[in-house]
Amino acid sequence: MHDISISSATNDDASSLAAIRVVAMRPSLEAVGRFDPDRARKRFLETYDPRDTQIVRDGEDLVGFYVVRIRPDHLYLDHVYIHPTHQGRGLGRNIVWSVQDQAREMALPLRLLALRGSPANDFYLSCGFVLEKSDDLDNYYTWQP
Repeated sequence: MHDISISSATNDDASSLAAIRVVAMRPSLEAVGRFDPDRARKRFLETYDPRDTQIVRDGEDLVGFYVVRIRPDHLYLDHVYIHPTHQGRGLGRNIVWSVQDQAREMALPLRLLALRGSPANDFYLSCGFVLEKSDDLDNYYTWQP
């Protein structure tokens, strides 16, 4: 990591962030036979709200983003995506810790879901999340402050 910065997203960032989502999710979606780049892009863009979105840069390079939605009774970590060229450097873990700090300050649980079979499941468990339930596609996690 060189010069990592986090800043608020804008409407103009939507397409670039959707592209990061597609490339970051590809291995997990291919593993379960569900990779469709157009669908992954569309699903992200349908709910994109720059007010909930933070972008991660390494110098001038856009390398990831995350989305935290504030609900009345919890925070929802809707997306955390780091470009594969920058994974394994602690960026995702630092983001999750930061969002956990936010949840702690607000005295709210933090919730998220992860695709079943994705390496993200082990990552979230290592960050202290507890598996609450599963369905055919996803695992649902909660972290309590």
